[in-house]
Amino acid sequence: VSMQHVEQKVNKAKKADKKQRRCLAIIKSDCNVSASDVPTLYLAILNVGLSNGLSEETLLATAANTGGQVSQVLMLPSKSYCFLICSTLRDAEVVYEGMHNLATIGQQGAVAYLSYVTQLPKETEESGWRKPLPSGLILLPDFVSIEEEAALINAVADNDVDTARTEDTLKHRHVKHFGYEFLYGSNNVDPTQPLKDQPIPSACDFLWSRLDNTELPKILTPDQLTVNAYEPGQGIPPHVDTHSAFVGPILSLSLQSDVVMDFRRNNELVHVLLPRRSLLVMSEESRYDWTHGIRPKHIDVLPTASGSLTTQARSKRTSLTFRRLRRGPCDCQFPTLCDTRQRTVPQALTEALATHASHLELQNVHEVYDKIADHFSDTRHTPWPQVAEFLNGFAACSVVLDVGCGNGKYLGCNPQLLSIGCDRSMGLLGVSNGRGQSVFRCDCLQLPVRSASVDGCISIAVIHHLASTERRLAALREMARVLRPGGRALVYVWAKDQRKNDKKSAYLRQNKAVNKARTTEQAQRQKLAQQMEDKELEQQQQQVQVPLPVHTNRTEFQQQDVYVPWKTKDEQHTTFLRYYHVFEEQELEQLVSELPGVALRKSYYDQGNHCVIFERSEM
Repeated sequence: VSMQHVEQKVNKAKKADKKQRRCLAIIKSDCNVSASDVPTLYLAILNVGLSNGLSEETLLATAANTGGQVSQVLMLPSKSYCFLICSTLRDAEVVYEGMHNLATIGQQGAVAYLSYVTQLPKETEESGWRKPLPSGLILLPDFVSIEEEAALINAVADNDVDTARTEDTLKHRHVKHFGYEFLYGSNNVDPTQPLKDQPIPSACDFLWSRLDNTELPKILTPDQLTVNAYEPGQGIPPHVDTHSAFVGPILSLSLQSDVVMDFRRNNELVHVLLPRRSLLVMSEESRYDWTHGIRPKHIDVLPTASGSLTTQARSKRTSLTFRRLRRGPCDCQFPTLCDTRQRTVPQALTEALATHASHLELQNVHEVYDKIADHFSDTRHTPWPQVAEFLNGFAACSVVLDVGCGNGKYLGCNPQLLSIGCDRSMGLLGVSNGRGQSVFRCDCLQLPVRSASVDGCISIAVIHHLASTERRLAALREMARVLRPGGRALVYVWAKDQRKNDKKSAYLRQNKAVNKARTTEQAQRQKLAQQMEDKELEQQQQQVQVPLPVHTNRTEFQQQDVYVPWKTKDEQHTTFLRYYHVFEEQELEQLVSELPGVALRKSYYDQGNHCVIFERSEM
């Protein structure tokens, strides 16, 4: 028995040592922190942190139980490790000996592994907690009492009405409307259809007089209320309340529990803790120029009084969002997210794009891809899994046409098929031809292929380069034309929304400037390089026929029609502007619905792309 005990102890130590080395390698790569062979004041908890639910309170209590004194805790956002500063070297030794491979503070009681380190990582600003609130955002804590909270919950829950029209269970929450129904299909309200049998409950009336007693400017009495009930793990995607639907400000009352709300504008991120029974007032920029949302999580990361971060488990929360209907178009000074501006300005832009579409595509698509063909091809080598799955679904000897085949990476994906590719770029066709693939040059708007002659068709990341709705529809029509009855086509286009269920696409995750810049020197170099690139892009913008915004790579799209830069890797580091029309949700499906003799079989979202599979009907 004694030998077995010794062997178990040795194996446990070996496992801990292996785990230590693996975790230290991650920390070294992430934040340039190295292990120390001798005791130091600094301890790294290698495998437990904010990302797996560790709270500062739990960590401090566990350390205190060892008898060692801790003077500071450093917990980094989205990381599965954290750090301690001990008061003395002896304290550090006591904490290490009492916690390493012993303390069960990990998920499901997993033991923690510790190491002495030479220094702490430099704290970053990416957490979003050390930033000022967006302009116009005001948080009023303890706006209602516990008794008033209970009365409000009862008032919005117990109305004896037909809730079929006013109550919905959305994917991320349970929703109920008063005064006017908010229509999620159009993100708007119909001012001619008030909910006469379900006005805002009179139990809310005391809120308006209480607001009048604050130092805030006079706020018009709301006439629409949306009640959201969130269970732990539920949230609401980033959004802006439709400009043309409601005037400002928007009022949001948090009941039953706290939650963290994220405010975003381009690359800016600000976290705001909404305490239970607080009132959030969104006006000015915060209402019109920032999106707000709640991530679907079970645990929130919060700041502590000491300046560190900790975690807090969510519980059921109810929010009351009060709005006042706008009776007319929005006249705000914030055009980026304004639906009124987007309805008027894009009309002229749409006409300009339609007028100059052919020239724009020649200058900012075809000519660019010919110039960057080799470099572009080097970045396009691995088939996307769901495209490969589609191609593997065809019977042997089926004829499949790849429209816009580029360097031909999909042409050899299923060797049992007769795969043929076409593209407009001579440079990319040269790459495909050099690989011995069957390719030819043509425009996707006029395929020199006999009607009803192929079993399958794919078009991956192509029609988003076409500069008008008519041309995008025409390209789809050509694909449908060449399909045999029963033939299937798969189409991918770039999505405007690069997040799905609060998960970033691969495109956003590759933002090296945001994710990897840690030192002041690196940040300064990146800033200088960005300034030089901006100057070059500005010069290029002046040469194009249709003025469009230039998108910042690896960030969220703010408009649908944009120029996306491509920087070459040669000594000149030349930047080219490529035209893109990024698709809204359901936009691609709408185009497919306009194709005669075609049935939509599947639509899905895949890593920042909207995708459809459609089938040619039997004749």
